[in-house]
Amino acid sequence: MAFIVLEEGESIESALRRFKRKVQQQAIIKEIKKHSVYYKPGEKKRMKSALARKRMRRRMKREKDFGY
Repeated sequence: MAFIVLEEGESIESALRRFKRKVQQQAIIKEIKKHSVYYKPGEKKRMKSALARKRMRRRMKREKDFGY
């Protein structure tokens, strides 16, 4: 859990910015989103393979553009 200590004379806006930065660095939001929905094992496998195909297509397109 991310927490910050409000320093004396520090504005709320700057403290909020520090807090948001800490949350982002610790990937708290990503973890919450990851665990907010249950995916069946087969569904996870399909999503994983779809992402792999997408990465492969993108990589092949880049290689084609550069002439490898």
